[in-house]
Amino acid sequence: MSGAGFHVHGPHDHELEHATQHAAAGHGESSHHGIAGGSMTNQIAMFTAVIATVGAIFAYMGGATQANAGLYKNNAAIRKTEASNQWNYFQAKSTKQSLAEMSRDLAATEPDRAKYQAKVDRYEKEKKDIEAEARKIEAEAKAWDERSEAQMHQHHRWAQATTALQVSIALAAIALLTKKKWLEYGMFGLGAIGVGIGALAALHI
Repeated sequence: MSGAGFHVHGPHDHELEHATQHAAAGHGESSHHGIAGGSMTNQIAMFTAVIATVGAIFAYMGGATQANAGLYKNNAAIRKTEASNQWNYFQAKSTKQSLAEMSRDLAATEPDRAKYQAKVDRYEKEKKDIEAEARKIEAEAKAWDERSEAQMHQHHRWAQATTALQVSIALAAIALLTKKKWLEYGMFGLGAIGVGIGALAALHI
């Protein structure tokens, strides 16, 4: 299934035309039968038109949420790379700080020790700033991941709803062909289920 569109298959159109002609022909033979058949045909035709329109909207929303999920996942990957770069930078500063501390401890004069201590203090401050930035970027990456997962969940809901409506339309075509009332009930039932799942998708449930 994809966001390319919601299709009502050709056989349904053929059966709808056939059933309409049959109902019209049957009217001359039996007034009661003609009225009942025509009513059923009109009812199913109207239902199919509405469900096909709703299904097209659901299919579009499913494609849109899938695209959003991919975009958000890509943003998360970019932020994770940036966070990794920050941690590498942090490690480089830690190495420089260690070297400065070693030089301070080995310095022969007080001025030299003070010079290296100043470097140690500077590296320590820079490390704190880098660490804060890295953690901030990591939080942003996590937020993008969560948004991506939410969009994928919503996409699955739209896909489930679209599938239910497609099966409902298939049952409508069979109901037109066979004139079975229970198939008509099944058509309405699946249509209601599809719309219900679509409502869950719209509510992000």
